[in-house]
Amino acid sequence: MGKGIALDFVFNKLMTMIKTEDITRTEISSLGEFSLINHLTKEFEIKNDSTVKGVGDDAAVIDSKGKHIVVSTDMLIEGVDFDMTYTPLRHLGYKAVAVNLSDIAAMNAIPKQITVNIAVSNRYSVEALSELYAGIYLACQRYDVDLVGGDTSASPMGMFISITVVGEAIPDKLVYRNGANVHDLICVSGDLGSAYSGLLILEREKATFKANPNYQPDLATFDYVVDRYLKPEPRIDIVKFLEQKGVVPTSMIDVSDGLASDVMQICKASGVGCEIYEEKIPIDYATTMVCSEFGKMLPISNALNGGEDYELLFTIKQADYEKIKDSIEVHVIGHITEANMGMMLVTPQNTTIQLRAQGWSEQDEE
Repeated sequence: MGKGIALDFVFNKLMTMIKTEDITRTEISSLGEFSLINHLTKEFEIKNDSTVKGVGDDAAVIDSKGKHIVVSTDMLIEGVDFDMTYTPLRHLGYKAVAVNLSDIAAMNAIPKQITVNIAVSNRYSVEALSELYAGIYLACQRYDVDLVGGDTSASPMGMFISITVVGEAIPDKLVYRNGANVHDLICVSGDLGSAYSGLLILEREKATFKANPNYQPDLATFDYVVDRYLKPEPRIDIVKFLEQKGVVPTSMIDVSDGLASDVMQICKASGVGCEIYEEKIPIDYATTMVCSEFGKMLPISNALNGGEDYELLFTIKQADYEKIKDSIEVHVIGHITEANMGMMLVTPQNTTIQLRAQGWSEQDEE
């Protein structure tokens, strides 16, 4: 789905509770459990040789073919992780898959299979679930991932989505958070802070609509950041790029909690410090424009603390710099230091500031 399609959905759905009846509404209770599963998964086809058995049996069967299996699970809860006021169901399905695939990419692995577990209240119809699964299908198609199982259940309220993703990697190519070494270069893909900027815009429009139900949102100026929030893309392309260049990162993590928090995760796991250069952090012009809309907000704050960008943050040996220096998608933003030097942000004025992040205590930051 392109940005234009994403915005069309938002324009149509923004500030109204998703009812999804469209023309007809089929109650979930009118279908048996197995008929519902068949209805939702009938379009999914097996693509990977490693998938021996998918949907339709008591368990999926996967042939690892001598590779290491990488597994990750994430849960999304309505009202906590997503707001149906401005989240189209198709986008939600796509995002639910994407954020899980990002965890596999952060291990320098390739995702192959997913299972999808959902629990929904009677507020949702069969048509609503079909729209959700349409987004799941699009993500599976785009990233060559097989849907191999899952579960559906009733919920007293709202929607719960839990996705487990299975990936594979050559054992000596797997990358963990704890492998960063002193003098390694710190790199990040894409740009940072845009997803959080998109969330700010959506929340502002939601508040305006509540105050004035006749208000018509105009998001054309902010299409990039809104799209980045509603439909993130896992950076599997970066994993493949590094493989093509013969580069195996020494550590890696995906940027889900903000640059500050995630670089601190690497440093803590690796027993090292870091210096991040503020002027090297990639920030899109659209993020700067959003910050201007909100007055005194600084773009660097969105990049450091916003989260949900799902870019890859990784460290490489200095000897590998020549292999990645010409990439427009990979940015060198700092280097690893001794642990006693701390985790620092270097400003354009060459002043060093200790990195701070939500969810970290002062003891964690030391």
